[in-house]
Amino acid sequence: MAAHVLRLRIALLFGALRGDGGHVFRAVLALVLLIAATAAACWAVLTLRDAQTEVVLAVTVLGGAAVTLGFALAPLIGAADDPLDPRRFALLGLPRGRLAAVLALAGLISVPVFALLAIAICAAVVWGEQGVEWPVSVAGTVLGVLTCALLARVCMAVASLFLRDRRSRELSGLFLLAILVVVVPVGVFFASLEWRGEVPTQLFEAVSALALTPVGAAWALPGLVATGDDTAGVALLVAVGTLAVLALLWAWVVKRLLTTTERPSSGREQGGLGWFGVAPGTPGGAVAARSLVYWFRDRRYIVNMIVIPFAAAATVVPLLVAGVPLELAVLLPVPFAAVLLGWLPHNDLAYDSTAVWMHIVSGMRGTSDRVGRLVPVLLIGIPLLAVAIPVVISLHGRWAMLPAMVGVCASLFFAGLGLSSISSVIAPYPVSRPGDSPFQQPQRTGAGGAAAQALVMLGAIAVSVPALWSAWVALTRDIDAAMPALWAGLAAGLGVLVIGVTAGSMIFVRRGGRLMEFAEST
Repeated sequence: MAAHVLRLRIALLFGALRGDGGHVFRAVLALVLLIAATAAACWAVLTLRDAQTEVVLAVTVLGGAAVTLGFALAPLIGAADDPLDPRRFALLGLPRGRLAAVLALAGLISVPVFALLAIAICAAVVWGEQGVEWPVSVAGTVLGVLTCALLARVCMAVASLFLRDRRSRELSGLFLLAILVVVVPVGVFFASLEWRGEVPTQLFEAVSALALTPVGAAWALPGLVATGDDTAGVALLVAVGTLAVLALLWAWVVKRLLTTTERPSSGREQGGLGWFGVAPGTPGGAVAARSLVYWFRDRRYIVNMIVIPFAAAATVVPLLVAGVPLELAVLLPVPFAAVLLGWLPHNDLAYDSTAVWMHIVSGMRGTSDRVGRLVPVLLIGIPLLAVAIPVVISLHGRWAMLPAMVGVCASLFFAGLGLSSISSVIAPYPVSRPGDSPFQQPQRTGAGGAAAQALVMLGAIAVSVPALWSAWVALTRDIDAAMPALWAGLAAGLGVLVIGVTAGSMIFVRRGGRLMEFAEST
């Protein structure tokens, strides 16, 4: 059985190069790019042969941990079906334990694992140059590769159990967005460090902690032995224990797959409804899905989103003209963008036009409407700020200001959302109708629209005064004020957000009739 499954796995690998011309071209191109990337990574690793042992340890642990996480996340992001899904062998009546072992072994025969093995061998060669005994290098390589391969198998099986019916482009996009929020700030931080042939002090504690985690222990083992670290034994136990836990988890997942009957999937679960297939089946989920569709397809919303980066970047120009140093001027655009992002939904209800009647006549709770309308702004604003803040702090040059910047932006953003949740039901004003040009604005008889816009923006700034003041103190006098700015900003922003959503929900229910009159009249 083992030989048959292994031959089947090899046949599937070569079968990927068969088919129509377009499919073969994409497969060959992907293979060439992977080979080139693997060769570049191997060359980069081999250049560390003359580096200090601490530098090799830091690079190996950080790179190995990142690769391990990549093997875990790739099955969750990708929409490909597992060709060796245990359920495909259910009719053969094979023993579960033997089947789990054979499929785990077959999982080692894959292009990503081959690429990882090549890089890991180069790392073992480097550790040999550093004086590490070959059994230790081989042990670290074997444990690291087996952990990645088995982790990928487990995550792919878990994805087939819980995500298969809800797999869609939108869900994969959410996973990618979450990864972007984590990877970009960390990458910017690493890029800003000055190595100069030594491990920066900022990384010592991070590498030491990561070396004792399931994702980094196997890769850290040779380095800890080379440096004579007392935690080498602990890292070995963690690496072996991680592999054992993954093996048990894989055996349980195989059993679960072989004893679970797939229920028929509805159209909603098959991903054909886009965001409606991803969002929870609740009133708030329906509002969130409909809002997401509008925000990513309606030209009126798209124009508002496109304007924000340009408007934020333009704030630097007058400061530079006035002679403000660049490292100080770059601190302004991100808080300004946070204000605009929180201000965006202040008239969101008016953009629905007559479609708002669905929310009112269905008896929907005000909380579902208010929270659901904020989901698109949160999905756009949080990743945008999470990427922009580290970049700006890197340009500024003082990472100690990071907490203060986070606190200021969080306060401006969340407070703006809370005030917008109230403004959109108290003082909606006419906007261009669906399908019209975003630059075509209807005539207004009063100044209510301008007042609503100004109050939301000024209110968010007023609420953020404590965070802004603490950030200013941290910038000009005492850097220790950065942490108070963080906590003051989070407390003020989240507090106003909760109060605003609660008040807006109550007002939405009470003013349902007036909101319908407004929608009909505009």
